[in-house]
Amino acid sequence: MAEHRSMQRAALLDAARSLLSEGGTEALTFPALAERTGLARSSVYEYFRSRAAVVEELCEVDFPLWAAEVAAAMERAGSADDKVEAYVRQQLALVGDRRHRAVVAISASELDAGAREKIRAAHGGLVAMVVEALGEMGHEQPRLAAMLLQGVVDAAVRRIELGAAEDPAVVTDAAVAMALRGVKG
Repeated sequence: MAEHRSMQRAALLDAARSLLSEGGTEALTFPALAERTGLARSSVYEYFRSRAAVVEELCEVDFPLWAAEVAAAMERAGSADDKVEAYVRQQLALVGDRRHRAVVAISASELDAGAREKIRAAHGGLVAMVVEALGEMGHEQPRLAAMLLQGVVDAAVRRIELGAAEDPAVVTDAAVAMALRGVKG
């Protein structure tokens, strides 16, 4: 029984990822989850009490996996500059991943305070990964620099997600140049 519930919960989360990546937060409804999974709408409520609960669980499940991929890319890098570049490139490489698209869709929506706090905490953990490398590069305020760097990454993510005129590789290269050289590019 527990294994069946676990499989149903995983199917609901997978359906939620698809709905979010295909249609944003408006698409994430309990009737849509029920339709995608073949469950009765009332059964969806047995697993999640609200849309925010689905969002919170997606963040708990997906964000650590995404962050681990960024951390692994940084670990493979040599110098502090290479670590910063890996931090930027890996996040932008994940833009096409359904887990990432779901997190971006979630982040753009109006959520309850608990869900917003989970997203903030997850992003805080991501930002913390690059603080040491920025300190090694000589930044006097590496935590502030990390937060600003994440702003550059977030802007690049939005640019790629919008399907801007530029190729995603061009956006990625520009974000890396901004991260390493500022607006001097």
